[in-house]
Parts: sequence; structure tokens; C-alpha cells
Amino acid sequence: MKELILVTGGTGYIGSHTAVELINEGYEVVIVDNLANSTVDSLDGIEKITGVRPAFEQFDLCDKPNVEAFFRKYSRLKAIIHFAAYKAVGESVDQPLKYYRNNLVSLMNLLECMEQFKVPLMVFSSSCTVYGQPKELPVTENAPILPAESPYGNTKQICEEILRDSGCSMPALQVISLRYFNPIGAHPSALIGELPQGIPDNLVPFVTQTAAGLRGELKIFGDDYPTPDGSAVRDYINVTDLAKAHVTAIRRLLDQKNETGLEFFNLGTGHGTSVLEVVKTFEKVTGVPVHYKVVGRRAGDIVAVWADTTKANQVLGWKAGTSLEDTLLSAWNWEKKLRGIQ
Repeated sequence: MKELILVTGGTGYIGSHTAVELINEGYEVVIVDNLANSTVDSLDGIEKITGVRPAFEQFDLCDKPNVEAFFRKYSRLKAIIHFAAYKAVGESVDQPLKYYRNNLVSLMNLLECMEQFKVPLMVFSSSCTVYGQPKELPVTENAPILPAESPYGNTKQICEEILRDSGCSMPALQVISLRYFNPIGAHPSALIGELPQGIPDNLVPFVTQTAAGLRGELKIFGDDYPTPDGSAVRDYINVTDLAKAHVTAIRRLLDQKNETGLEFFNLGTGHGTSVLEVVKTFEKVTGVPVHYKVVGRRAGDIVAVWADTTKANQVLGWKAGTSLEDTLLSAWNWEKKLRGIQ
């Protein structure tokens, strides 16, 4: 019988891609999502790619009775990949309580049910925002956890503290926390991709929507950072590469190879790319111009961050392999499919 994995937030961007990779590797997947920032249509894309439609339950993980009912219903559950969280840096600055309530309570409800129903394995969706503005680059997993630059980043720091403290009282708990850098792109099939509700908060969907004519212009937040071209620098990782790392992490947990109870891994390419470089690369590979305007810096943004991925490469045996050019082209193919552009 196939091992059953819960993917919370599984109709969302990274969750849907991870569901595809899990199914392709022979796992059975059940998705929980409240559809706050995604649509149920992504299930169609998962099914078209894999030939399997995962089980789906729609509810909010902050609702404890529904979480308990779910665990009772899916008693075969082996492990959890927890994506479900609000994740927009700018919005978190404007609405911090929304982020603290959702991101913390959902995790605590899961952990309580994991203990109650004896499901001790979790891959946690964390973020490079836990590092704040690192003093040294590339950033390793041993870098100091500096004050977060946004409420969103702070929720990820607090969640990791909750996981660490919970491990002290729950000896069976085994967690791998994956600290993402900046996921971009879409599945090569163009059947699933990033589809933000409303105005995009992330760079690449704003680029593709601007190129498609949905947005008048792209706003680049700051050109006066101490970087080569003045724009902020990030480590942009292909979403399918990222999804595959979750499958590797799940297998590590199921094979009982987690060495400390709570492990941390950076997931990135190991290279920094500026916002302006992303725009110019997109224009180069697609042949489509992107109208942009430089505006003031955005609250909560850091100057530059990219990953040292040595630990993930050596311990997980995982490495990002898709080029920035191919990744941006996949994002454009997804956008064109959505908008019916030839």
C-alpha cells in the first residue's frame, strides 16, 4: 500500500508542484487547503500531469475541530508537508495580526494532532527570511537568526522555535525545516504554475503579467541598494527543483535518517541575481519587453541574500539544476496558457 502524505496548502503554488512530484514518486497524496490564495483548479492540473487526482479536503487549519476530524478520517497518514501559510512580505507589514494568527495557530493545531494521532513526521515550509539581513553571504544554516525584517519573516522564526520546543516535549517528533530562497517558474507542462490572487506580491508573476498586458508597468522597489546595479539581490530557484527537495526530505524522514529530530536545510541555487537582471533575462529569453518603473524601497525588504546549499547538496543529495533562463521561460509559457496568448 502506498504511503499517505498530507500536503497542507497543496492547491497553492509550491504545494501543487510538490504534490505532482510526490505522486510521480509513488506516494499517495491528500491535500488540505482553504483556497484563501489558490483555486481548486490546480487539482485538474495535477491530475493531467500525473494521471492521479489527489484527495482534497477544504477547511482552515486554524479550525481545530476540523483538523481533528481530518486526522480521524485519514488514519493511515504517515507524514505531513506543511505549506499552508500567508506569505506576502508587504501585506504582513500592513496586517501583522492576520499573519501571526494564521501562520502560528495552524502549525500549533497540526502539532497537537500529530501528537494525539501519532503522526510524528513533518517537512516544514520555512524561508530564508528567518536570517533577516545576513552579515555574511552566501548564508549557511549556521548563520545567526537576526531580527526579522517583516512580520511574515518573524512568523517563520517563531514557527521554527515552536518546532524546536515541541521536539523537547514530543520525543517522537521528527521535522525537516526547508528554508526556501525565492521560488519561481512553472511546471514544464504549463499545466500548473504561480497564480496569485489579485495584484502579485512576488516579482516573476508581476513580470509575466506586465509582459502579457495585464499590468501597465512593473514597479522595481529601489535602485539605490549597495548591489552591482542598485536593485535587490535574491536567490531564484525553480519551483520544480524545489518540489523535488520535499520528496527527498520525506524519504529521509520515512527512512528514519533524521539525525537530530529537527534539521534545517537551505534550498536555493547558491547564486544571487538582481531584480533588474531577472527582468533583462526574461526579455532576452522571451523576446517580450517589460515596462518597468523604479520606485522607492518597500518596507520589509532586505538588500541581498543567497544560499550556501552545501548541506542540502551533501546530506539530502539534492541540487537545483534548472537554469534561470529555462525557469523564466516556463513562467512565461504558463502565463501565456492562462491568457490564451499564442
